[in-house]
Amino acid sequence: MTDTNLEQPLAFTDEGNPAGPPVVLSSSLGTTRAMWDPQVDALGAQFRVVRFDHLGHGQSDVPAGPYTLDQLGQNVLRLMDSLAIDKTSFVGLSMGGIIGMWLGVHAPDRLHRLVLMCTAAHFPTEESWRERAATVRAHGVAAVSESVLDRWFTDDLRATDPDSVAPYLAMVRATPAEGYAGSCEALGGADLREEIRTISAPTLAIAGADDPSTTPEALRFIAERVPGAQLEIVPQAAHLANVEQPDTVNTLLLTHLAGQGT
Repeated sequence: MTDTNLEQPLAFTDEGNPAGPPVVLSSSLGTTRAMWDPQVDALGAQFRVVRFDHLGHGQSDVPAGPYTLDQLGQNVLRLMDSLAIDKTSFVGLSMGGIIGMWLGVHAPDRLHRLVLMCTAAHFPTEESWRERAATVRAHGVAAVSESVLDRWFTDDLRATDPDSVAPYLAMVRATPAEGYAGSCEALGGADLREEIRTISAPTLAIAGADDPSTTPEALRFIAERVPGAQLEIVPQAAHLANVEQPDTVNTLLLTHLAGQGT
């Protein structure tokens, strides 16, 4: 396993089967690559698994914002280049998902297969994202962390197993304020609703049935716009469906990614 930054802005972990086809995992706003812990063992037996911290998150660089979707997408391509990955499958959740859509639109030759989970092609409204960025810059990420956690997990999980969600509250609170704010501005300015019609990579859209942020309707919109895309809805899951229902999500991922290269 390699865990370094190779003098590029994104900290990453390169693990799993080094001889297997690559899969890049791209996480949500306010998380680190640790968000994908429930997927690594399941994927790692067959795939070379690369996961990274977004710009301004975790151990990655924290430049002054605002950031842009183009910037976030180009950083992923730079990471792939640094790891000599010419073409990969890509799994993105939330902010990671719209980065995946950007790659599908702007770098189709770099993708085998695409998984878009609990995400949207447009995150309204730009004004609300600017307001959240301003709040975080003024008061830190802790000021929004509880409301974020409410969207990440179902009421049932937070009530019955609070210990399982506690690390994610710590994760979002540890996110650098400027990195979180700059990423909010990137999301506020992103709109791929028309461009995703051009995505050619075989695409799976996954929704959490109880996700209040990126609802099943948002994923259905993506599946209807991306040619040939499939939609799966995961029961009893909110925004971080990969954490709340890992077995179901892992099965969906393995089934879809098994066709890599076809």
